[in-house]
Amino acid sequence: MARQFKLNIRVYYEDTDAGGIVYYANYLKYLERARTEMIYSLGLKHHILDEKFGFQIVVSHCDISFKKPALFEDHLTIQTELIELSAVKLIMNQKVFKVDCWTNKKKEELVVDAKVTLACVNKLGKPVKMHKDSFKLFKSCL
Repeated sequence: MARQFKLNIRVYYEDTDAGGIVYYANYLKYLERARTEMIYSLGLKHHILDEKFGFQIVVSHCDISFKKPALFEDHLTIQTELIELSAVKLIMNQKVFKVDCWTNKKKEELVVDAKVTLACVNKLGKPVKMHKDSFKLFKSCL
């Protein structure tokens, strides 16, 4: 079974629209933060991937479904799971859940469901195979 990585965040006023609902584009930021934290948890950093291993990871496709709104001051958990890996591509399932941190009730509501495809590219934006050491670290997530 694949490892799941979780990031907990709180919705701030700056994340919302005039109605106090999380502005849809901000979910992309939340998903990016969660993927970055996953990379950090593997002992990597984006600048190491670039400088040491010669590649960057960029989003090439995102399929996102908005299920329910998240609101100002909600607590969210972003769950990230690597589901497919090749030398030049990573595919991740990411889900955003609204969680109840204010009471002892166990409650999670799916807010966003996304499938994100990431490509490995060089500094010129051309596809490139990831270094074997980094591939090994990502493979440990499957």
